[in-house]
Amino acid sequence: MSSASMPAIKSKPVTVSQDIPVSKTLRFWEGLKEGKIYATKCCQCGSLYFPPAADCANCLSTKVEWVELSSEAEIETFTHIVVRPTSFSQRKPYTVAIGKLKEGVKVLAWLTGFKLSQVKVGMKAKLVAKVSSDAELSYEFVPLDKSEG
Repeated sequence: MSSASMPAIKSKPVTVSQDIPVSKTLRFWEGLKEGKIYATKCCQCGSLYFPPAADCANCLSTKVEWVELSSEAEIETFTHIVVRPTSFSQRKPYTVAIGKLKEGVKVLAWLTGFKLSQVKVGMKAKLVAKVSSDAELSYEFVPLDKSEG
């Protein structure tokens, strides 16, 4: 008997929410609240990690230090999202980009404050920390002149 002919009822959508431990990356989350963006740097081999990592994937050292990142980035690629995933379906279409900071790390973040027609590979942007009205912590790329103040 095929599953198509078996009696069935549809389940309701299920939302799962979990507490994610952040003790090893707490400085990163505290930094966002302070308007700063941190990466981790391996004390043994010098590898730089963003998002921050508690351990070095290169040499396996557990000794890392916190490094505040510069904010100026060069946009390497971007995409404008019109057909949004279910979790973002209530939001307007948005743009995300990968920007390379002067430290060499690449950051994936929302790109805000630009008209889509202005967005170009190679343009400069500033990476800024953001605390939303519902206290959600994140970071985004904004135009260099709009990030002050």
